[in-house]
Amino acid sequence: MLSRVVVLGAGFGGLEVTSTLLDELDGEVEITLIDKTAGFVFGFSKLDVMFGRATAEAVFHPYADVVRPGVRFVQAEITAIDAAAKRVSTTAGDFEADHLVIALGADYDVARTQGLAEAGHEFYSEAGAFALRDELAAFEGGDVVIGITAGPFKCPPAPSETALLMDELLRGRGIRDRSSISLVMPFPRPIPPSRDASAALLETFAERGIAWHPETGVRSLDADARVARLGDGSTLPFDLYLGVPVHRAPAVLVDCGLTVEGWVPVDPATLETPWPGVFAVGDCASVGTPRAGVFAERQGATAARRIASRVRGGATDAAYDGRGICYIEFGGDEIGIVEVSFFEGRPNGTLQGPSRELAAHKREFGASRIRRWFGRDWTP
Repeated sequence: MLSRVVVLGAGFGGLEVTSTLLDELDGEVEITLIDKTAGFVFGFSKLDVMFGRATAEAVFHPYADVVRPGVRFVQAEITAIDAAAKRVSTTAGDFEADHLVIALGADYDVARTQGLAEAGHEFYSEAGAFALRDELAAFEGGDVVIGITAGPFKCPPAPSETALLMDELLRGRGIRDRSSISLVMPFPRPIPPSRDASAALLETFAERGIAWHPETGVRSLDADARVARLGDGSTLPFDLYLGVPVHRAPAVLVDCGLTVEGWVPVDPATLETPWPGVFAVGDCASVGTPRAGVFAERQGATAARRIASRVRGGATDAAYDGRGICYIEFGGDEIGIVEVSFFEGRPNGTLQGPSRELAAHKREFGASRIRRWFGRDWTP
């Protein structure tokens, strides 16, 4: 009898769980992959669309392409999870598993930041980033504020990238001299685990006249006065506000009692939850690494290998190592690569670049994942 694995969520973590299980257990496993959306979009592709470098259609990867022998995709909303029974209820029916993987990511709580919905724009969701394409195309210059309310948030380099790409956009259109760009972040450095990357970003901010406001967050937006109110009591005027919303675990995880202090608890090495046979990976899990796709992918591979060993009835030493890389857009087609380790003493990250040569590395990263997960060629 085939072992049944149900994977909740089809982001980096869920897709890598699925692919690794097929590699490890070809013909021995029945995988059901459930996601509420119809397709996958890389985080970096959101910025490509937002800044007019790609269309939404070009960066969308339909989950129908994931379907192979041993895998079925179900587009549905998850309504309840019984972790002890490994049973999941959805708008498309109920599913039972021998092994369950929760990879539902993090949701955005726009309402938690007063005035964000009325006066600003969030750019972390696909809908938010894609809608900003037209907004930025029509922007005639002025005060731009890029603000984070609080951590943790997905893809720590993204706000810095947004500031640098905004600078590039405004310079290219000849309106940078009548514009300002401010970046507000509740961290002492743009990339906390990497002093090298942070120093390179701060140097670039200074060169390009981007104002850096560390160790404070945006508490609210005043839609009438058009100012952002910061946690340190100061204010920043804005004509365009680009915000990173408060992140939280999906409501279904909270409602079903699967979270502790806001996130799903796991063993950082094995990714297993307190419920035997139930794993959690990616942004919804309390692992101790950044909420970013490359970390979710590596966690997914570890969880899949541990599931495969149990299906085969053997032992495994597969363990998540807390390593990952992040790409940073510096503008001008220059890319930096930060390699970080979180489980080997104090978190430490080293920087390569930035350089134009590393842009090819980033393109191959995206192309290789689409080949692996979707079985087709794609050029980012």
